[in-house]
Amino acid sequence: MLTDRQLLILQVIIDDFIESAHPVGSRAISKKDEISYSAATIRNVMADLEEMGYIEKTHSSSGRVPSQKGYRYYVDHVIAPTIKEGNLSIMKDLIRDEFIDFEKLVQKSAEVLSDLTNYTSIILGPELFETKVKQLQIVPISDYSAVAILVTDSGHVEHRSFTIPEDISPSDLEKLVNILNERLKGVSLARLPQVITTEVVSLMKVYVRDFEKSFNYLQSAFFQEQPVKLYIGGITNLLTQPEFNDINKVRSFYQMMENEDQVVNLLKTPQHGIRVSIGNENKLDEIKDFSLITASYQLGNEQKGTIALLGPTRMEYRKVITLLNSLSNEMTDALYLWYKNNG
Repeated sequence: MLTDRQLLILQVIIDDFIESAHPVGSRAISKKDEISYSAATIRNVMADLEEMGYIEKTHSSSGRVPSQKGYRYYVDHVIAPTIKEGNLSIMKDLIRDEFIDFEKLVQKSAEVLSDLTNYTSIILGPELFETKVKQLQIVPISDYSAVAILVTDSGHVEHRSFTIPEDISPSDLEKLVNILNERLKGVSLARLPQVITTEVVSLMKVYVRDFEKSFNYLQSAFFQEQPVKLYIGGITNLLTQPEFNDINKVRSFYQMMENEDQVVNLLKTPQHGIRVSIGNENKLDEIKDFSLITASYQLGNEQKGTIALLGPTRMEYRKVITLLNSLSNEMTDALYLWYKNNG
């Protein structure tokens, strides 16, 4: 554990570096209102902090910058949730506004979060497996292809394209849609395959002439893995950070963001509360120079989605952690109300 003096000097160095992006020297520290130590004492403390690995000396300056170990200690021992009232009111207004579907709320939240922080925000949408079918339509777009449109109780609309078997007649197609609407309404998306292979198939055998071809038709339309929704805000914000003047870092970051499966896996780890990953603590090489802060929003005790902010290790941790904590709680409340009103 650091002494009170060491912790104070470390905090001043980190806060100053977060604001300026320039190495911090003993003279600058001695001018701070909260510092009453002599310049010699400050230099000794900085030497101790450097020896312990909490700060580092850059090659171009006599000043010091925080190390990843220093940031970790700062996050674990210094950060206390505080936030400007204006930011909180923006979040509350966003949640309280009437919205058509939860997805639009999530997308808007990602945009607001990136605007408030100037970092890249990523929100993993609510798992669709728990949502239920409200209505189903099948719309032919040619003689051999069609689109199945699923509308769920959460307001989600899913489009699935597939090939129509050549010998299915319009009357059989109409019967099939009627059977699906009757039997699938109120069924969760995760249970669609099970209900189709039991209740729907039994009715198809009675009312649809060519059962096997119609069943293949259903398989192509409904036996697909459910997509996971990603909402991203401020993806270009990192270009404004001095740490990312290196074109190779930027290229690697954009390549990673284009790989949705990779991003989803990064955020899908079950968690409670706030999680902070700094630099090399991140799993992916592409963000070893970044800090990733995540929080979950839930329905009851079950995690439904993840909110994340990605920025430089010189991140405004206090502001980001408080914002994410606030938004996590408010999205949890909104998700509960949405399911209650649409359940």
